[in-house]
Amino acid sequence: MKKSKRSKMQAVSFSLVLSLLLVLTVTACGSGNGNSTAQPNSSPNSTVNDPGGTTNETNPAEEELKPEAGAELTVWEAKEQVEYMKQLAADFEKEYGVPVTVEEMAGGDQGTRLATDGPSKLAADVLTLPHDQIGQAVKAGLLLPNDVFEEETKSTMVETAIQASTYEGILYGYPKSVETYALFYNKDLISEAPKTWDDVVAFANTYNKPKENKFAIMWEFVGYYSYPFIGSFGGYIYGDNNTNVKDIGLNNEGTVKGFTFLQSLKGILPLNAGDITYDVKTQLFQEGKLAMNIDGPWSIAMFKDHVNLGVAPLPKGPDGQDSVSFSGVKSYYVNSYTAYPVASRLFAHFASNKENQLKNFEMTGAIPANIEAGEAPVIKDDPIISGFFEQFQHSVPMPSLSEIKSVWEPLKAAFVSLWNDPGLDVKQTLDKTVSTIQADLDSK
Repeated sequence: MKKSKRSKMQAVSFSLVLSLLLVLTVTACGSGNGNSTAQPNSSPNSTVNDPGGTTNETNPAEEELKPEAGAELTVWEAKEQVEYMKQLAADFEKEYGVPVTVEEMAGGDQGTRLATDGPSKLAADVLTLPHDQIGQAVKAGLLLPNDVFEEETKSTMVETAIQASTYEGILYGYPKSVETYALFYNKDLISEAPKTWDDVVAFANTYNKPKENKFAIMWEFVGYYSYPFIGSFGGYIYGDNNTNVKDIGLNNEGTVKGFTFLQSLKGILPLNAGDITYDVKTQLFQEGKLAMNIDGPWSIAMFKDHVNLGVAPLPKGPDGQDSVSFSGVKSYYVNSYTAYPVASRLFAHFASNKENQLKNFEMTGAIPANIEAGEAPVIKDDPIISGFFEQFQHSVPMPSLSEIKSVWEPLKAAFVSLWNDPGLDVKQTLDKTVSTIQADLDSK
């Protein structure tokens, strides 16, 4: 991960932040230039927590972080999470004395509204963003780093969630929930999930009856679902954890090996890629003809009333390696223009703790990002959710760079052509794929 020019913000300890409260506040008061343009708050020291404006000579590192006097917060939340968030807001007010207003806003709209309403101080103090939106928000100066609670967040959250909530080396998010795809299986057709692809092949050789539309396993031939045949073998899209567009890894030795292995599976799924759609595999799985289906938690409702459903991590590769999937992470973020940066940080930290992530799961089904929450009986003993949580720990965040748009169509074309024609040379095909991607990048 590249280091940002702002990475020095990460080195500011909580002790230093509090010890400089008075100095920075006085400086801020003396630097007015008559310009009424809203400026973002960069750190919790932008507001003095002592209502009397006095200093305390005790060790500031031992002082408890307290909300600003008179703080009031607004939080944006998607419709399906509003009732949960209202309960959480009430709990936060009881503990910190800060009232919180919950405003309903679709998850996909929050980033856009922050960009337009943040500078005018009309946006929520705390909001939720999917990880692939934070780069743009950070570049626009719309988010405060998760600096005060950085070390605690890193030690309590799944590593992939930390990576996804970090931009150019700086942690901004307070991870809230995670999602990835995993192996759905019909327990009436296969009692235990296969541990390896060799196990899948062995089962398919006894189960498949293509003329009756009976198949062992299906997945969609797009980059998102087919990424395990890249990442599990040492391949990648962009280098340096998908941040270096000058390093395209889709024709390296690992990707070639993965795509060659993919071609070897055509024998257990003798259909062309275009015939394997979401609707097709969903219907076959519901009808009890498809034994295993690579899908995500968003499809649970489609199957729970039709299938004796189990969920497990994806099968291990031929060398015993874990299958690496793409994942998505939602985190709380603090609006840099908030009038209450301390209270907002406290709320984001409170909302993302273990207890509240478990409550969120119980009320909405959101899969926790917190490590201990994932080990809790309600998750670990859940035969469906535990499979997703385990697979998430073998995942990488889906790239958030805008340059990923240059990848999806050429990559899909490579998957489709190599699957439909197993006789194609893998290295030559992938070389052409990378050339296509590079040409598109160069044209922009």
